[in-house]
Amino acid sequence: MNLEYSGKESIPASKDAVWAFITDPANIASCMPDVTDSTVIDPRTFDAVVGVAVGPVRGKFKFHVVLDPQPGGDRLNLKISGGGFGSVVDLTAGADISAETDGSTTLDWKGSASMRGPVATVGGRVIDAQAKRVISTTFANVKSRLSPATVAEPA
Repeated sequence: MNLEYSGKESIPASKDAVWAFITDPANIASCMPDVTDSTVIDPRTFDAVVGVAVGPVRGKFKFHVVLDPQPGGDRLNLKISGGGFGSVVDLTAGADISAETDGSTTLDWKGSASMRGPVATVGGRVIDAQAKRVISTTFANVKSRLSPATVAEPA
């Protein structure tokens, strides 16, 4: 089973701040939903255990994530590999980072995933929906973490 995803996220932070954030494995691990455990291996690599539900079956997938920032600070590639439930997942993705005139930053991302094993056979549509949720939630969490805090009006 092969899956393709893409999207854009506008982040109200400078390009340098976004770049520093997304190239730190601890930050990316903290933005992934349903992570039950993560271990930073080195400045570009981390392992994560993610809780997954495929229909009524619940369990954990273990992933190895490698961040590959490209020279110039305009593109980040990443590779995620791992699996669970007797299945294997490989994901490659990239995000182009561009500064906007209003001081915000745009992440224009694309990714492709392949899955092999029983989960892909039995839960294709469920896996597709879950993968989309994980990706969109991760980018939404990056945006949230980099957005200025809303200042409450005095009562």
